[in-house]
Amino acid sequence: MSKPFDAIIIGAGQAGPSLAGRLTSAGMRVLVVERKLFGGTCVNTGCMPTKTLVASAYAAHLARRGADYGVVIDQPVSMDMKRAKERADTVSRNARTGLERWLDGLDGCTVVRGHARFTGPREIEVDGEAFTAPRIFINAGGRANIPDMPGIGEVDYMTNTSILALDAVPKHLVVIGGSYIGLEFAQMYRRFGAQVTVVEKGPRLIAREDEDVSEAVKDILEGEGISCRLNAECISFRAHAEGAEVGLECRAGAPRVVGSHVLLAIGRRPNTDDLGLDKTGIEVDERGYIKVDDGLSTNVEGVWALGDCNGRGAFTHTAYNDFEIVAANLLDGEKRKVSDRILGYALYIDPPLGRAGMSEAQARMTGRPLLVSKRPMTLVGRAVEKDETQGFMKVVVDAETQRILGAAILGTGGDEAIHGVLDIMNADVGYPTLKWAVPIHPTVSELIPTLLGGLKPALS
Repeated sequence: MSKPFDAIIIGAGQAGPSLAGRLTSAGMRVLVVERKLFGGTCVNTGCMPTKTLVASAYAAHLARRGADYGVVIDQPVSMDMKRAKERADTVSRNARTGLERWLDGLDGCTVVRGHARFTGPREIEVDGEAFTAPRIFINAGGRANIPDMPGIGEVDYMTNTSILALDAVPKHLVVIGGSYIGLEFAQMYRRFGAQVTVVEKGPRLIAREDEDVSEAVKDILEGEGISCRLNAECISFRAHAEGAEVGLECRAGAPRVVGSHVLLAIGRRPNTDDLGLDKTGIEVDERGYIKVDDGLSTNVEGVWALGDCNGRGAFTHTAYNDFEIVAANLLDGEKRKVSDRILGYALYIDPPLGRAGMSEAQARMTGRPLLVSKRPMTLVGRAVEKDETQGFMKVVVDAETQRILGAAILGTGGDEAIHGVLDIMNADVGYPTLKWAVPIHPTVSELIPTLLGGLKPALS
C-alpha cells in the first residue's frame, strides 16, 4: 500500500530543499527523495568545489606575479594539490551536511534516501516502498554528456565530477570541449602547473558568445600557455603509454596530441532516463529534458519539473528561480513565468566573463535598430591599479525603446559588475537611468555610465 503525502520532491538540488521549506511552512506533509548527494551539482561537483579550486589557482597565479607588485618570493611557486583538494572537499562537505541536517530536522518533511522511480502519474517507488501524492516535483538534475566518439572506450577519461578526485597535478591535461566547464578547468590546471591543450570541434571557443568575446578569451588562455586546437573535425582516442592519444584532424597543427589525462567537457544531459517517466505520460524532448510550460508544469497535471532536468536553465541561480516561480504561483497566488526571466551568467576563468541578456549577435537577429558601445578594461581604474586590465565591456541597446538588451563584461570583477546592468534590465527602465547613476570610485562598475554614454548606432 502506498504511503500518502501532500507533495513529493524528487531530488535535493538547488530547487528541491527550498521548495520543501515553503511547502511544509504552508502545512503540507512533504516527502523528499535523494538517491546520492544532497545539494545537487552546485554543492558537490559544480560551483562550490570548482570555484574553491579556481581560488587556489588564482592564488598560485598571483604569487607567481609577485614581482609585478613588489612582492619578493624567494622560491618557485608550487602546488600542494592534496591541500587544495582537501579545501575544496571541505567546502562541499560542510554545505552538503548542513543541508542534509536541515532537511532531516524540518517539521513536516520526511527524507528518504534512495532511487525514486515513477510507477504511475501520482506514485513513485523507492527501494520497493511506494509513495503517492497529488503534487510531485522533479528536481533530478543532470550529469556530464559522454558522446560516442571513436576509441572513447579504449582510454581512461575524466568528467567534471571525477576530475575533482585528483590530488596531483597532471603532466598534460587534454580538455575536450572549448566551452564554459572545459575552459575553467583548463586555466585552473594550467595555473596548477600542468601543460594544457583545449580541443574544440568548432571554429572558436564558447560559440554561444560573440566573436570578439571568444577571441579575447582565447587570447587570455593562450597568454598563459594553454594550447587551443580549434576546428577539430574528427576527435578520436587511442591508448598510449603516456596516457591517451587524441586524434584531431585539425586544419593547422599536429594531427594528434598525447596527454597524461583527458577531461571530457562536452555538455550536460538530464537525469531523466531512469525515473520511469514512461509510466506517467510525461513528455520529454529529443535530448531527454522534461517539457514544461511557462509555470514549469509538465503536460501531466500535478507534476512539475525544476532545475537542470527541464532544459530551461543550466545554472544554480536559474534552478533556484524555478523554485521561486513554482512557490509563488502555488502558494502566493501569483502568475510568475519563466519567460519573464532575464538570463545572467558568468564564465569563471580569470578574468571572469559576466553576461546579461542577449549577445550582440542575438540582438542583431531580432532586426531591431541597435545602439552598441564597447570599452576596454584598460580604462577602468580598479583594473589598472590591480594590473589586471585584460578584457572589455560591451552593451547592446534597443534604439527605439532605450532598453538594454544585453551586455558582456570580460574583466576583473565582471561577474559582479554585470549585476548593475541586470538590475536595470529587470526594472524595465531605459539605459539613461543607469547612465546618470553615480557609481563608487574606484570600482569596475564606474565605467558603465561612460560605456552607456558612448552608445552609437550598430553598423550593419
